[in-house]
Amino acid sequence: MKLNDRMSKSLVCLAVFILFLFASLFYTGTIDYRSSFSLFDSSLSKPNPCFTEESDIEPLKVYMYDLEMKYNVGFLKGSSHYNAPPVTIDTLPKWPKYTGLRKQHSVEYWLLASLLSSVDDQTREAVRVFDPESANVFFVPFFSSLSYNTYYRHGNDSEVKYDDQLQAEIVDFLQKSEHWKRSAGRDHVIPMHHPNAFKRYREKVNAAIFIVADFGRPPPTVSNLRKDVVAPYAHVVETFEADDNSDPYESRTTLLFFRGRTDRKDDGKDRQQMKDMLSGQKDVVFEAAGISGKGVNESTNGMRLSKFCLHPAGDTPSSCRLFDAIVSHCVPVIVSDKIELPFEDELDYTKFSMFFSREEAKKEGYMLDQLRSVSKARWVEMWGYLKNISHHFEYQYPPKKGDAVNMIWREVKHKLPATQLDVHRNRRLKVPDWWR
Repeated sequence: MKLNDRMSKSLVCLAVFILFLFASLFYTGTIDYRSSFSLFDSSLSKPNPCFTEESDIEPLKVYMYDLEMKYNVGFLKGSSHYNAPPVTIDTLPKWPKYTGLRKQHSVEYWLLASLLSSVDDQTREAVRVFDPESANVFFVPFFSSLSYNTYYRHGNDSEVKYDDQLQAEIVDFLQKSEHWKRSAGRDHVIPMHHPNAFKRYREKVNAAIFIVADFGRPPPTVSNLRKDVVAPYAHVVETFEADDNSDPYESRTTLLFFRGRTDRKDDGKDRQQMKDMLSGQKDVVFEAAGISGKGVNESTNGMRLSKFCLHPAGDTPSSCRLFDAIVSHCVPVIVSDKIELPFEDELDYTKFSMFFSREEAKKEGYMLDQLRSVSKARWVEMWGYLKNISHHFEYQYPPKKGDAVNMIWREVKHKLPATQLDVHRNRRLKVPDWWR
């Protein structure tokens, strides 16, 4: 629906409402403050046909750069430095069943796949356009997280240099692009989900909208909540589809569950202290172990049998464990002073999670006392809420209404007003921006 059409519809709705209000007051023969408030209250409690329907909202129009496969899905082909023409729906490989970091930070793959999708679904939040002049944003399909995990994290010096080379080539390509120059990159979307992704050159493209896991590594001048989008990790454990127990509270016999590494950096060092406090406690399972291979099954079973799942900070404020807990319908217990959460402008995490500061979590007995004081009715309410919102954390192809991919594109859309403000200011400034 066009803007003028929307405005006309809104004005008609407003006029109808005003006429209805005065007709009601005239009919009662009096203008009484109590009846007026009652009228407003009753109107808010009913569906309002004047609200814009979801079908009236146009999807985000995304122009995707045609990059060779060596920058994205070539990493999935198995051979080193694989290259081919830009990926199409016919040449898109399926995401392999990796565990660990590759799967956790696979958001870049699912975003690219969603733009290749040929499914004509009216519920999609973003569609690919081939005319850059009609685009709202420009998507850069560089798999920086997978590049880091493939070439940098476990590679030799030559592989590390290749990751750096790919980053440098992307920066050079963008800086030569007329679309980038026009906005200084502010209307470009670049996935950088792994904390070390695009590590060498991210400052060169820091005006763009980054898709990140958190803000634990880059400085605020490079990545921040104002311009960037926090995306969930892809969960490692399987979604608990058959969680329909008539008494879920009693069926989950463990109060608090944690399984993960305790040899972490920065705020993650708190994990060892929590291990010392919680290990051996009644109704608590705290296991210092990895989550790969057999460990995935053990974590899956542990989370499904627990009322609460502990999520302390790792090397950065967030980790995949939070999203494993959500799809297991195990109420997350989040311990982090600096965590930023996905989709928080739409989701109230306090309805399905418990929060503790680092200092609170390290007080002997405090956290367990708080968890044990949660009533059965309150826990069941949070469990039910988890079941209703867990689909927002699913990555899949083709994307479905309200899943992680569509939610991320919605978050990008929410950033556009501030982005457009920056773009328009940048076009008319004659001197360097004094706010930077």
